Amino acid sequence: MKHLLAVLLLCTAWALPAAADGTLPSLLMPEDKARLAQFDANRDANLAEARAKGAPEDVKILEEALAGTPLKTEVDFDATGNWHCRILKLGRGLALTVYPRFRCAISDDGAGWFLKKLTGSQRTEGHFYTDSATRLVYVGTGYVAGEKPPRYGDDPQANQVAYVERLAKDRLVLQFPKPVYDSDFDIMVLER
Repeated sequence: MKHLLAVLLLCTAWALPAAADGTLPSLLMPEDKARLAQFDANRDANLAEARAKGAPEDVKILEEALAGTPLKTEVDFDATGNWHCRILKLGRGLALTVYPRFRCAISDDGAGWFLKKLTGSQRTEGHFYTDSATRLVYVGTGYVAGEKPPRYGDDPQANQVAYVERLAKDRLVLQFPKPVYDSDFDIMVLER
């Protein structure tokens, strides 16, 4: 009977959808820990400037992206599949820049959810880790289309970290504090 119960539990575990990788790895680079530690102040300052100085149609897209109350990410939710993704860049010369939609995909790479931006000149790929019941951390790398993506930690200029919230049934919002290039705060909105 014990063996049957163990087999049933194992089969049930295999049938569950993939989720975030689990605990944030200790290998997170010190500069990325510092970015996440400054998240709230960085986010608040850049959002205030974007709302005050951004074009009205761009501010509307920003507000729609951030609308909602964070939902649980590991209860009745499977992030795997194809997504439309849009990048919003805040700060560093321009209050708010909104890019058109691109294609992204989240897969289960055997360790959990793995994001890959499939179109556009600037790409990203990486893993999700659980921070709380309603927040994940994205750890990845940025690269240019046509280049081989570096592994996280190999190139500090390519490393990326973001807090991730599910703000609607099928909307994930990644918020990147202090990105290396172009802006002071990036938002990536995934919708399907």
